[in-house]
Amino acid sequence: MARRVRPLWTSVPRQVRARVRRWRARGKSVAFVPTMGALHAGHLALIARARRAADRVVVSLFVNPLQFDNVNDLKAYPRDFTRDLGILSGAKVDLVFAPRADVFYAKDHATRVVVEGLDRVLEGAHRKGHFTGVATVVTKLLHVVEPDQLWLGQKDAQQVAVLKRMVRDLDLPVAVRVGATVREKDGLAMSSRNARLSADERAQAPALYAALRAGAQRLLHPGRAPAVHVAELAMHVVLARAKLLRVDYATLVDPRTFSAPGRDVRRGLLVVAARFPSARLIDNLPVRLGGAR
Repeated sequence: MARRVRPLWTSVPRQVRARVRRWRARGKSVAFVPTMGALHAGHLALIARARRAADRVVVSLFVNPLQFDNVNDLKAYPRDFTRDLGILSGAKVDLVFAPRADVFYAKDHATRVVVEGLDRVLEGAHRKGHFTGVATVVTKLLHVVEPDQLWLGQKDAQQVAVLKRMVRDLDLPVAVRVGATVREKDGLAMSSRNARLSADERAQAPALYAALRAGAQRLLHPGRAPAVHVAELAMHVVLARAKLLRVDYATLVDPRTFSAPGRDVRRGLLVVAARFPSARLIDNLPVRLGGAR
């Protein structure tokens, strides 16, 4: 492989594929956790779940340029390969795939994977081309790694829905598994972008989770108003207290379609996205829905 360190890592796709195929030829199951680096406890919790579920774990470290609609956001994304590799060593990862962008995407790379519908609402509407970039890179990564399991985090719920649909529609031979959101003590969902927050922004960031909880509490007794309206009002009241925040959306959706839930939907998802001057954050909270709406 490219370098003998712990854990083993390479930037060469054929080396990853060859090693995984040897594992599988020996009857070993393989779990894959795609990341963009800047690892935190949320990543480690996902890797730990993958470790318990499979014999071997592969993790990718790749800041995917296709999923950024803002070049400044791409440039500002935190990168520390040495730190991340050390963290993965402690997590007992078996193989790290860290491709170079200029090699992984040839200069004339022209193929894109589009999941229609889910790519146009909420995150898709606010970040043009984002989910096409995500679906394209994950398709490429899955072809390289050829895992039995793909592990994703619940914090990126719409991304999970996009990738589940992609896997289903393309008959990709991988099981999608989802790990719960990991939070700081004050409720803030762990994210690599949190490191970019100023002290004042960080103090107001827990408002996202507080808004989700307020929406969930209000849904317990929605009254006669539509559940979506009830949830949105409760969430916006909380978010308005965070003066540095600009809200992109805060609403209740069907977790399969990310549109307003129909009357027969019994499980909903509260979702929120808001911008600080330094970073944009997202969060979500699954909820039960009952009764007519």
